[in-house]
Amino acid sequence: MERLHFEDELKTLKQRLLNMGALVEERVHRAVLALMERRPELAEEVIAADQEINDLQIEIDDRALKLLALQAPMATDLRLITSAMKINADLERIGDQAVNIAQNAVKLLNHPPIKPIIDIPRMAEAAQDMTRDALDSFVKKDVEMARGVLKRDDEVDALKDAVFRVLLTYMMADPATIERAIGLILVSRNLERIADHATNIAEDVIFLVEGKDVRHHHMEPA
Repeated sequence: MERLHFEDELKTLKQRLLNMGALVEERVHRAVLALMERRPELAEEVIAADQEINDLQIEIDDRALKLLALQAPMATDLRLITSAMKINADLERIGDQAVNIAQNAVKLLNHPPIKPIIDIPRMAEAAQDMTRDALDSFVKKDVEMARGVLKRDDEVDALKDAVFRVLLTYMMADPATIERAIGLILVSRNLERIADHATNIAEDVIFLVEGKDVRHHHMEPA
């Protein structure tokens, strides 16, 4: 009976993590949308709603700690619970990056745009897809899906570099664009960090399933 209760609590923990993932993904989407559609009120909503994500992080950690304290988890369960706590922390940080994007958007929308924004929404879509797939791989314990997330990190890095090169050209040609260009560069860095957190989650999934720590060397040849 205790084991059944434990399994139910594990399922609830996973579901709350999925809820957290959906929430932070939606916040990233709205923050970027605020910038793209020049809607400062949307950015302000993302900033104001940050506490909801913080509260959910605390709730998930509490659930995980109770499972550790009240049960004697087997090795596989222990890895699952500790991985869930690490994933929870990465999701909260993705929420923080969404707030940073929204804050930069508020500043940028006080000025006319430098240029049409193309690569930033592409970065946002890639980072959100990585986050979604990383969480799906956690729920399904799908290592191949997790490894696919790791491989896509380079795509986001390349887009960030492209954003920097284009904006550097604008800054060199017209110093009046420097403040706005730096704001967009910061947004691209926020999106890169989101992709990094998705990568962390995927690495945790590989550790969960295979017991293998692939941090810092997941792209090394086998």
